[in-house]
Amino acid sequence: MNVISAQGTAAATSLTVALCTHNHAQRLEHTLRGIAQVVPPGCPWELLIIDNASTDATPQILASTDWRAPGIKVRLVREDQLGLSNARNRAIREAASDYIVFMDDDETPDPHWLRAYEEVILSQRPDALGGRIEVMFEGGGRPAWLQDELLGFLGRLDHGSPSRHLTEVGTPIFGGNFGFRREIFARIGGFDSGLGRMGTANTGGEDTEMYRRMITSGCSVWWARDAVIHHRIEAHKLRRSYFLDLHYRQGHAEAVRARGPASRIPPAYLAPQLWRAIRAALSERIRHGRAASLRKEMNVAYFLGYILGWASGSRA
Repeated sequence: MNVISAQGTAAATSLTVALCTHNHAQRLEHTLRGIAQVVPPGCPWELLIIDNASTDATPQILASTDWRAPGIKVRLVREDQLGLSNARNRAIREAASDYIVFMDDDETPDPHWLRAYEEVILSQRPDALGGRIEVMFEGGGRPAWLQDELLGFLGRLDHGSPSRHLTEVGTPIFGGNFGFRREIFARIGGFDSGLGRMGTANTGGEDTEMYRRMITSGCSVWWARDAVIHHRIEAHKLRRSYFLDLHYRQGHAEAVRARGPASRIPPAYLAPQLWRAIRAALSERIRHGRAASLRKEMNVAYFLGYILGWASGSRA
């Protein structure tokens, strides 16, 4: 599809913004207002909203017209199989554009978000690309114990300047702000339905698993520094228990996948690893206080989850 962009260049591409949502009616309204303020790209684009088995007021909000800005093509699709990965895979099947850009239902895009993505797409034609994610604290300030190194676990991502080709597994792109050439999924497959948020379950990992798969498959992945999304952080995530639960569940899920059909007896090396993590967390708490020890306590939670996941978790 050849169109003339706002800059007057031939733009042979099109975009689908895929927004997957589940039971976040009030937060979704805020997100939709933010999307309405986005400066449209020069190429054709659409907003594809996947309602992932919502049981709150989400269907009614989506059915209304108050939030729709003139000129935005909107499609609404219901996916009854619960799970963020299932919703994203449904978006892949439904999208008709060359590129699919994913965002979450608790985010506000920068007004020039899509223009920044379009610039990288037209200049580099990548298989995938991801942008910067900043955090916004709602319902109160930032707790004293929330150190900068923990912001990544709330979705913050910044690989710095300039925009560039990503080749290392240590520089992932996150699900709250990434995009893909639609045809690439026919080659590498979709999102792993065994990973990712499932209702209210505090889980994830589907985005980094996809990124690793793309890197190992030789795909071209780009960092789009100026494609910025703001992740609005709910108050319940500003608790130490949220971070501990996140790592416990991560360890549990990874152990179940690693064990496969093998024995449920955890490998012997896990016990000393757990003990070292406990010692390090206690030492940090004693020397520097509770505000400084959370990161090491998260390691303890991870190993506990891993051991228990190996011993008792059942494969999906």
